Amino acid sequence: MKLIKLDAIDSTNDFLKALSSQDELYNFTVVTAENQTKGKGQMGSKWESESGKNLIMSALVKDFLYDYEQVFNLSLIVSLSVIEALKSLNIPDLSIKWPNDIMSYNKKIGGILIENTIKSDGRIVSVVGLGLNVNQTNFDELPNASSLAVISGHAFDKEILPALIIEKIQQKIESWESNTAIFWKEYFNTLFRKGVPMPFKNLNPEAGGQNFMGIIQGVSSVGKIQILLEDDSVSEFDIKEVQMLY
Repeated sequence: MKLIKLDAIDSTNDFLKALSSQDELYNFTVVTAENQTKGKGQMGSKWESESGKNLIMSALVKDFLYDYEQVFNLSLIVSLSVIEALKSLNIPDLSIKWPNDIMSYNKKIGGILIENTIKSDGRIVSVVGLGLNVNQTNFDELPNASSLAVISGHAFDKEILPALIIEKIQQKIESWESNTAIFWKEYFNTLFRKGVPMPFKNLNPEAGGQNFMGIIQGVSSVGKIQILLEDDSVSEFDIKEVQMLY
């Protein structure tokens, strides 16, 4: 694992994407930053992080995805790898809020943003961005967020985390073909609020932003969430189509 450490950057994902377009970087090259001025979350949201307190990293992953229909496989691998790494640090009650937010109890402690680029020869090169709240303790303006330090009651050495997480990702990628079904089952078993009636908001403009009750049944092979509705039908939603209300 090649590690590039930065003090401050607008976005580690953007930095690594630019670097990978100019140079033939090693697979699993990692960029970390102490401060990120334009951190990105899913659907264009901002990722807020107190300077120097948290893990901000992006990793280059190539030679795994070859078909755009398979891109969710990497999301699944990364989220499971983060969960596994945090379990080794004794972080309690971990789950994945679809598609790949990292939760402890009902608080968000991490977010993943994967950006994929199709090269001229058809290869898919991915930049995996991860923001993980480690030692930040003030979440006054983020009531649904928490950190490893708040949950565990002590500070952590965030410098050990990139290698720990990348090692898990590499292991899962190497064993993907023989363990695909096992990883998918593990992902479903780790899903936040699966099998529990809960409210959702339909983000489709045609639905007028209506709220509805449903039960998470699973996730499709392309990463759409499958929700059992009150009329006993199951509908699939993309990330831009539904919001979980909790």
